Amino acid sequence: MTNPFDLSGRHAFVTGGVRGIGYEIARGLAEAGASVLISGREQATVEQSAAELRGNGLAVEAVALDMTDDAAVNAWFEGYGRDIDILVNNVGMRDRRATPDLPPDAFSRLLDFGITSAYRMTRLVQPGMAARKKGVVINITSVAGPLARPGDPGYTAEKGGMSALTRSQAVEFAPMGIRVNAIAPGFFATEANAEWLDDPEGNAFIERRIPMQRWGQPSELAGAAVFLASDAASYITGQTLTVDAGLSVRM
Repeated sequence: MTNPFDLSGRHAFVTGGVRGIGYEIARGLAEAGASVLISGREQATVEQSAAELRGNGLAVEAVALDMTDDAAVNAWFEGYGRDIDILVNNVGMRDRRATPDLPPDAFSRLLDFGITSAYRMTRLVQPGMAARKKGVVINITSVAGPLARPGDPGYTAEKGGMSALTRSQAVEFAPMGIRVNAIAPGFFATEANAEWLDDPEGNAFIERRIPMQRWGQPSELAGAAVFLASDAASYITGQTLTVDAGLSVRM
């Protein structure tokens, strides 16, 4: 039997692949055999991350792109983007301010970084995937989509919107052979959560609310991405795979 998780011969693009979740997903896809392109806004930083992965014998290249810059993304796509078989939309940002403190322009910027950048990239790769009758889009959402914390409306709206976009495009693209799914991480030890990692109150919350009583490590998301990208998930589309150590099912 062939290995259904083998991604050899496939080209993947991971937006926001410089560090954390995106970096580990890029590593996982490359270890499964894919050639992977990662993006970041700063040339030196994204090149360094790609070089680290290449140092482990992985086929990883880098491109410096601001995923909110429509003209730049379109120009890049004309040169490379038509070859993408697997797209991971991982770009996003945090702005933990409550509604009275989060002005509409800041709220819009959160949505542009998350939902609009994902929509832009998916719209660009879709024709090529449809022509080949095969393609995979994976959107990185969060448990903050269906679950809410006080004082974080922008992030919750962004991630909830990403899940809705996933469902909509899964239905739209299914007849073309394109699968669209999402991964919803719970509490992971990433740069965005750095202020909580050494906070006694934050860690007490983790122990109290999460059944496995610990932070997730970004590397623990790689397997979910490889699964959804592979032929092992060939009949799965429109779904959000939650990776949260039981947080969302605990009463």
